[in-house]
Amino acid sequence: MTQWLCIENCGACCNLDPIDRPDLAEYLTESELELYMSMVGEDGWCLNYDQETRKCQIYLDRPRFCRVKPEVFEEMYDIPVEEFEEFAIDCCHQQIEGVYGEESEEIVNYRQQVA
Repeated sequence: MTQWLCIENCGACCNLDPIDRPDLAEYLTESELELYMSMVGEDGWCLNYDQETRKCQIYLDRPRFCRVKPEVFEEMYDIPVEEFEEFAIDCCHQQIEGVYGEESEEIVNYRQQVA
């Protein structure tokens, strides 16, 4: 079974532009939605994401909605734990292609590592 993993030098999930995520209110609490919106920079990227190093500056203390874990996905999206791997992989695939493009270095790297 293929397992989800977070690849280095990606950061696609840190592109938080709410225009690309119109259903935020469906899975975030009111306080999480407020926090989420406060984290979005003018360019749509998370204010805590360092685009030079391509790393999260608050990784250890990141909010629940930034955590890709089976229990979080079950709570937020009603995804059963046994479906987590496939769902998370699909989410990353879509987000990486949406942010960087279908033939980007990031998606090629993701496909190679999550094969």
